[in-house]
Amino acid sequence: MVQYSRLDVSFAALSDPTRRGILEHLGRTDATVSELAERFEMTLTGITKHLRLLEDAGMVVTEKRGRVRHCRLGTNPLDREAAWIRGHQLEIEGRLDRLGQFLNRMEE
Repeated sequence: MVQYSRLDVSFAALSDPTRRGILEHLGRTDATVSELAERFEMTLTGITKHLRLLEDAGMVVTEKRGRVRHCRLGTNPLDREAAWIRGHQLEIEGRLDRLGQFLNRMEE
């Protein structure tokens, strides 16, 4: 089995528009699995697969109360993911700055 880093798990969870929609919905209000399945016009099996990926990334928590599974946002604040993106953004900005300096020298 392939081992994924935490970033891989997080970005895989965020790569799907349905999962991003689930996160947006749970950001407004908690919901049951059935409510999410209805909202996203999916089967219970389909929505559960999406929820499992979001749970693995720490973005969603589900808990069973009686016969009903309730969902809410998890505790992953996406700090690690934001830091990774920011690092790449700084690298790209640095390269563009060096390119700009080079082009300015060429004009002189």
